[in-house]
Amino acid sequence: MKRKTFGVIGIGRFGLYMAKTLAENKAEVIACDIEEDPVKEISDFISKSYILDATNEKALKEAGFHNLDTVIVSIGENIEASILTVMQLLKLGVKEIIAKAITSTHGMILEKIGISKIVYPEKNVAIRIAHTLLYEGFIDETPFANEYSIFEIKCPAQFIHKKLNEIDLRNKFDISILSIKRDSSILVNPSAEETIVENDHLLILGKLENVKKLIT
Repeated sequence: MKRKTFGVIGIGRFGLYMAKTLAENKAEVIACDIEEDPVKEISDFISKSYILDATNEKALKEAGFHNLDTVIVSIGENIEASILTVMQLLKLGVKEIIAKAITSTHGMILEKIGISKIVYPEKNVAIRIAHTLLYEGFIDETPFANEYSIFEIKCPAQFIHKKLNEIDLRNKFDISILSIKRDSSILVNPSAEETIVENDHLLILGKLENVKKLIT
């Protein structure tokens, strides 16, 4: 199987962790930044790294970004540079572009020029932390699709010693149980006859509004 190839443009914290994680999982990664220090920091971890202005189409092409499967644009506060970079990648015919957005306006502009996959890392982290502070039993949240997310929650006390088919979360709350974390083990796609025990954590798929009803 051919290794997937990735590019990361902008080596701030998000770009750095993205590039390192991809490389650690055996992907071929090239990265660039307009500043020298971030490029030096990442150079030992990935296939190739470049100091270049990503708003320059020729520079991107010479570095090989046009040949990659996916390019992640992780430029920080310079929204103009982010947008110009995305436009150059589109002109080069990059197959898949994922762009980091700083504000909702930034994201709307990226959508208008043709980017379908936009991430808001700071916003998403802030929302997840706020939810853990607001709702007892709320552990983690991963956006899934549309209004749905995957949540990890502490099992509500009223469910302990009950079977999943008694709880019937699908019909009562439109929530699906994906797995149960119990001590050091994980029960994936548990049977309807599985009994909940104290200290279980549930991995569930549903809408936030329904999850809040469940744990409050």
